[in-house]
Amino acid sequence: MENQEQNDGQLKIELTPEVAEGIYANLAIITHSSAEVVMDFIRVLPGVPKANVKSRIILAPEHAKRLLFALQDNIQKYEKAFGPINLPGAAEAPQGGRTATPFGVPEGNA
Repeated sequence: MENQEQNDGQLKIELTPEVAEGIYANLAIITHSSAEVVMDFIRVLPGVPKANVKSRIILAPEHAKRLLFALQDNIQKYEKAFGPINLPGAAEAPQGGRTATPFGVPEGNA
């Protein structure tokens, strides 16, 4: 079991071997209500007409925004180290703006 410990009285995070393996997903559908943001992670396979949700994460809107900032920071660090991530056919989002959802999936709202 892998552990990440912080100093005295701080949160100890444990990562079990099963969770450490991860779940592959190539589609995320995000919906929301006034109280939460729901992210469904799905694995879509070519030629298979049905795809099951592999994982669902439910966050408070404040935590979703923190996740957004953490993802932006990590993508910037990634691109600085490895170069730009190219998304064929995808328009760049203006600062603070939005683009259409990827994969041709309509935007979801709960």
